[in-house]
Amino acid sequence: MKSKDLQNIVLSKYQNGDTPTKNFRDLNGGIGLRTIKRWCQMILQSGSITLSSPPGCPSLARTKGNIQKVKNRLRRKKKRLHPYKKKVVEPLLSDDQKIKREKFANWIRTNFRKEESMRILFSDEKFFDIDGVYSSQNDRVWAIDRADADKNGVIKQKRKFPQKVMVWLSACSKVVTPLVILDEGTVDHAVYIEKVLPVALKYGNQVFGSDWVFQQDGAKPHSHHLTQQWCRDNFPSFIGKDRWPPNSPDLNPLDYSIWDELVNTINWNKVQSETTLIQQIKSSFKTFVNQLFLKVVLALPIDCIVFVKTMETICANKNNPVL
Repeated sequence: MKSKDLQNIVLSKYQNGDTPTKNFRDLNGGIGLRTIKRWCQMILQSGSITLSSPPGCPSLARTKGNIQKVKNRLRRKKKRLHPYKKKVVEPLLSDDQKIKREKFANWIRTNFRKEESMRILFSDEKFFDIDGVYSSQNDRVWAIDRADADKNGVIKQKRKFPQKVMVWLSACSKVVTPLVILDEGTVDHAVYIEKVLPVALKYGNQVFGSDWVFQQDGAKPHSHHLTQQWCRDNFPSFIGKDRWPPNSPDLNPLDYSIWDELVNTINWNKVQSETTLIQQIKSSFKTFVNQLFLKVVLALPIDCIVFVKTMETICANKNNPVL
């Protein structure tokens, strides 16, 4: 039994009239009589058991954080090295795209209550290639200057035509659906209707019944008239092709959260071909889902709440609806 539990028991029994000796006997020696008497004296004086913290600070010298700090200090002072980030240039939004984002945000806020936004099934496709990915925050090279960093591998080299596969996934506030691997080459509306949309329909109905909304972006297979007709005929509701604003990865939890988590789960050292790439995606997805399951009650609802907050922020910044 934890010390806090023992304190609560002693507090309750003493307030009910039990003496320190009776407390000691009832606890079968689980705590010393002198300690119980000291606690009872505290209760008599202040009405609670307040223990002072142990003197001194906790041991910090051998923590992982301090060890890493020492390593970085040695790199800077002894070797005169500095960590250089890899550079990534983000695309800018056009004025037309900003206007569409504002219109979409207003439409969402007008037609969806917050609890209804939790029933949106977000979807997205992503290309994975055998060159893998890197983290611009964590992948760094220690060097004397930028030229030395470039020489020692800070530049990420990629093949001109790497083998790649397209992967589809969807997620909502309660579930992540299975992956759909689209490795046949070009994915047109026919492939999308045959292999992807039935998966979204199945899991959306399983989780929400007949009250949910399907989201997809404006890619050509999605905006094709046959795809739109299939969505009208089968989904309880969906966001039409003219609604979702282009170039808005910050609105989709898959874009700004889930894809990155999945990518970082993959062991890219084992990826040498399209076959091994697919194997690693599938095996890593199982690990990823197991990890996500432990926090699904918190993580996915938070992603959907972030979506709502982004809508509110876009509406509040009408003169600059890009975040």
